[in-house]
Amino acid sequence: MKPRTPITPFALLIFFSSSITYCFAGNVTYDSRSLIINGRRELIISAAIHYPRSVPGMWPGLVQKAKEGGVNTIESYVFWNGHELSPGKYYFGGRFNLVKFIKIIQQARMYMILRIGPFVAAEYNYGGIPVWLHYIPGTVFRNDTEPFKYHMQKFMTLIVDMMKREKLFASQGGPIILAQVENEYGYYESFYGEGGKRYALWAAKMAVAQNIGVPWIMCQQFDTPDPVINTCNSFYCDQFTPHSPSMPKIWTENWPGWFKTFGGRDPHRPSEDIAFSVARFFQKGGSVHNYYMYHGGTNFGRTAGGPFITTSYDYEAPIDEYGLPRNPKWGHLKELHGAIKLCEHALLNGERSNLSLGSSQEADVYADSSGACAAFLANMDDKNDKTVVFRNVSYHLPAWSVGILPDCKKVVFNTANVRAQSSTVEMVPEDLQPSEASPDNGSKGLEWEVFKEIAGIWGEADFVKSGFVDHINTTKDTTDYLWYTTSIIVNQNEEFLKNGSRPVLLIESKGHALHAFANQELQGSASGNGTHPPFKYKNPISLKAGKNEIALLSMTVGLQNAGPFYEWVGAGITSVKITGFNSGTLDLSTYSWTYKIGLQGEHLGIYNPGYRNNINWVSTMEPPKNQPLTWYKAVVEQPPGDEPIGLDMLKMGKGLAWLNGEEIGRYWPRKSRKSSPHDECVQECDYRGKFNPDKCITGCGEPSQRWYHIPRSWFKPSENILVIFEEKGGDPTKITFSRRKISGFPQ
Repeated sequence: MKPRTPITPFALLIFFSSSITYCFAGNVTYDSRSLIINGRRELIISAAIHYPRSVPGMWPGLVQKAKEGGVNTIESYVFWNGHELSPGKYYFGGRFNLVKFIKIIQQARMYMILRIGPFVAAEYNYGGIPVWLHYIPGTVFRNDTEPFKYHMQKFMTLIVDMMKREKLFASQGGPIILAQVENEYGYYESFYGEGGKRYALWAAKMAVAQNIGVPWIMCQQFDTPDPVINTCNSFYCDQFTPHSPSMPKIWTENWPGWFKTFGGRDPHRPSEDIAFSVARFFQKGGSVHNYYMYHGGTNFGRTAGGPFITTSYDYEAPIDEYGLPRNPKWGHLKELHGAIKLCEHALLNGERSNLSLGSSQEADVYADSSGACAAFLANMDDKNDKTVVFRNVSYHLPAWSVGILPDCKKVVFNTANVRAQSSTVEMVPEDLQPSEASPDNGSKGLEWEVFKEIAGIWGEADFVKSGFVDHINTTKDTTDYLWYTTSIIVNQNEEFLKNGSRPVLLIESKGHALHAFANQELQGSASGNGTHPPFKYKNPISLKAGKNEIALLSMTVGLQNAGPFYEWVGAGITSVKITGFNSGTLDLSTYSWTYKIGLQGEHLGIYNPGYRNNINWVSTMEPPKNQPLTWYKAVVEQPPGDEPIGLDMLKMGKGLAWLNGEEIGRYWPRKSRKSSPHDECVQECDYRGKFNPDKCITGCGEPSQRWYHIPRSWFKPSENILVIFEEKGGDPTKITFSRRKISGFPQ
């Protein structure tokens, strides 16, 4: 962006924010004002980018785009369940190559905040803790129980030792300047009683004993022992104070957007309000600030938590799910960061004074003996613009805004004045093209291979039991799917067989979703939602005289990721009844049920390009439509161009998708619903006043997620194998790739 005049404060702040570099090595300590790095106080503006929610091919570009946005630090959790797949069996490849990710940050000459946890919440499956740990006897997550503490300390030590071995802590010359143990435990500690207090103290002491040479933090923890710093997570943290006056004011999570659930609508946080919250934080003495998220990314495969969190974790962040800047948000915050950095010396070294400028207006001034002076003028009135007088000069302050004066004279930035150019996003459809390497390609259309699962038990049953089992305890999250099957005998004298009426199938479930089949025919589907996973199913059922097979496919849609004792939250069917018989209601809840874990196609790995099992794929140019329990496979060309790619699944039902064996994730273009009659979507959002996730929502009646990100690095030049498993029926001929194009702002 070119300056309007040769030299202006605005031009200086943009130059300053884009040209500064950072040095590593040495000592990281802190005082009441800030972190002290190599003997110098520094302001930290940090961006959360979770390494497993993007791919290695995207990491350098994401880090560089954050740096261009005026950020000097990258933050990430460490995702335990992505690394320790079974006890003592570790994985650090692909998206989980943590060392590679941190070294890219180091190469960009940026700092790193490593939130080891290892509990993360983060709308991530099971809060990032391995499911296997729940089944070790005596384990209660995040409590003073020996099995949990043993495995937590073992994993944390593994990560710390890995970082030390690679010399990645700042004390070794690396980029890591802060580390976090636990995560938002203060919300839940009281539920665990004295055991919770003992656990929190143990976690802090265990972390400090790792001797990493940089400070430890605990976010939303109200009883941290010295020297661990407690920090704030919220939409606003200007009024937060650390528990010790010797500690700096740190904001670990400023939420610039919000997550989405399948069936939920689109939340939006205005750029003006985000900037207001950040400016107020620094105005009130904050010195370490982190955006959660700066790039949200994608919940690839089955990593989304919730339950019901979408595969997209875009979070309406400054860098979108596909790695492109979201403007004006990215640009507006870049200008804000530049203005704040111009104030850095005064903010960290000057004496602070506060002046009232009106009933809801104030100035905070930072000045030192060298003559450095910076001021923040705030108007907290959420309705009215105000003109204030500061140092005998009048200043116009829009409602709910902060003006930043790096020299205490000239406003170089106001949070409510968005100068960054807006961008327009277009998803340009590209039909799936048959691979040019396919024989006899010619002008033929796309050839599909189709495999249909049977409804119910495939192969041998896993077990038979009277009544119902918990879904999660049975699958242990090795799959989303669990079959519950039984059979009933219908007497030919039943009245509904004579008069054409149908009995009604009634099902109750703890969650999360279900498809009901009778005699291999889909009868209906039901599900809970992100705020209430349990549900009830009520639908007519088609029965015949004689034996009828009832097959119920229970599904999880991501596991619970937070809350007290969250690992004990179950899922699955709890009651099955059929009404409409001559004798009244038939209760199947105590019947003998036969169980099968997962799908046959999953078990055989037919989504992997190199699978060798004999499967009866049927080749066709006209794949079946609206057919449940169907696998589709096609060999396709890479879309043209270099833009990011989304898979358009608008005309499909619900299921899973893969490209070349890589897990794209769950798809479900479920339409959003209101949570109350007064819950309306907005045409325009008023940024003024405190934000909450329901304040500025759009997308009422629209699919929660239509497009599913496929990283460009997953494509081969040709012969790309696209595999879809469709649960309830859709039209695969309407599946397209879409190129994500942004106009109106340089990328």
